[in-house]
Amino acid sequence: MDVDEDDGLAPARPAARVAPRTSIPDLTDVPEPPRRGLGRSTLSAKFDAIGSIVAAICFTALVYWWFSPFTGAFGALVVGYLVFLGFYALLVSIGNDRRAVADKIMTVLMISAGVVLFTALAFVVGFALFRGADALRHLNFFTQTMEFAGPLDPLSDGGIVHAILGTLIQISIALAITVPLGILTAVFLNEVGGRFARFVRTISDAMTALPSIVAGLFVYASLVHFVTHQKSGFAASMAITVMMLPIVIRASDVVLRLVAGNLREASYALGANRWKTVWHVVLPTARSGLVTAVILGTARGIGETSPVLLTSGVTAVMNLNPFSGPMISLPLQVFEFVKSPEPNMIARGFGTAAALVLLVVLLFIVARLIGGRPPGVQSNGERRRAAERSRDDLQRMTAAAAAVSLASVSAHVVATEFDPMPYEPPAEPAADPTSAKDPAPATEPASTTDPASDSEETPR
Repeated sequence: MDVDEDDGLAPARPAARVAPRTSIPDLTDVPEPPRRGLGRSTLSAKFDAIGSIVAAICFTALVYWWFSPFTGAFGALVVGYLVFLGFYALLVSIGNDRRAVADKIMTVLMISAGVVLFTALAFVVGFALFRGADALRHLNFFTQTMEFAGPLDPLSDGGIVHAILGTLIQISIALAITVPLGILTAVFLNEVGGRFARFVRTISDAMTALPSIVAGLFVYASLVHFVTHQKSGFAASMAITVMMLPIVIRASDVVLRLVAGNLREASYALGANRWKTVWHVVLPTARSGLVTAVILGTARGIGETSPVLLTSGVTAVMNLNPFSGPMISLPLQVFEFVKSPEPNMIARGFGTAAALVLLVVLLFIVARLIGGRPPGVQSNGERRRAAERSRDDLQRMTAAAAAVSLASVSAHVVATEFDPMPYEPPAEPAADPTSAKDPAPATEPASTTDPASDSEETPR
């Protein structure tokens, strides 16, 4: 801005900008858009998906087999899926903005990933059941051992009951050590913290990627070689524990972090200490996640083969003592069966693998029934016990209130019947000088004439 120095005027300040006022638009005449149900798909979405699938099949069949020299079902499946994504994005873009198109494409990718994982799992389980069907249809496969059965014997002889019981014994010992130790470690990491907690978390994260053969060698060198001097089921349980413990710690740590902090603060505000808060608030809230952590650790430990091979040994007889003699498990039995070139032994191996999968599924169902309820949902027994405790508390509080009321009434009665300093009203002037309240002789003048006596008889 130019300033005239001869005039001696100060430079003029720019005018202050006035902020525009905010106004609420009138939406009375604007029609309300239709609401979209998140749990169901619309007719247009179904049309886009079905049309994209049909167009992808036709385009892939036309280009992949007629106009190009490509062959193979897997390549056709990959090309068809990519073409499906292209057609689906094109159809969704009609009538939708860019953000809606990206949302639809990501939804399709997530659903496709879930379908691929489920298909892989179903293929593994189905292939094991199909190849082991010849052995699974015999009842002796679950009731006998391989003590008197050889590679050339028919499938009607021999079984895997010794491997099933050995697996249950080993995994039970491992769970008895892993579950309390892993959950207590996770509680320490979340509720206590500190430098040592960070060190423990780092070690547990590093042990998650520990190779199973290293765990087997560690237990073999430290326990079998120096302590027991023989392979046993207990040594195999220790090796399984080394593999399960970091997984249980890590999964439980993540679950306990999700417990809301205001629940802990409410417990502390009610006067509970740290131990009662953890036992009655934190652990029940994270119960479902802790069960999932135990299931993950069990699935990891029950399928280990190399550490069990180094620590438990191989046997064809029944051994229920985990501290003496070799004890075989289902994964190690599968390994022993499939090494043989005989078809019956290979069928027994696939049947054992199918039995292992079924055992894991059974343990998963049992774990879900025990503690798989979400936070805040009680069983029938828990609701019944909670109602009984509530009735007991009501009776106790009612009795306590009645006792307090009776004590207050009794104290009031006693206070009114016996007063060590009763209240005496002021004495009125006596007209008769011979009254009992005024023993003065008759020759003296009446007390009412003395103004000093009135001041002396002032009531307390």
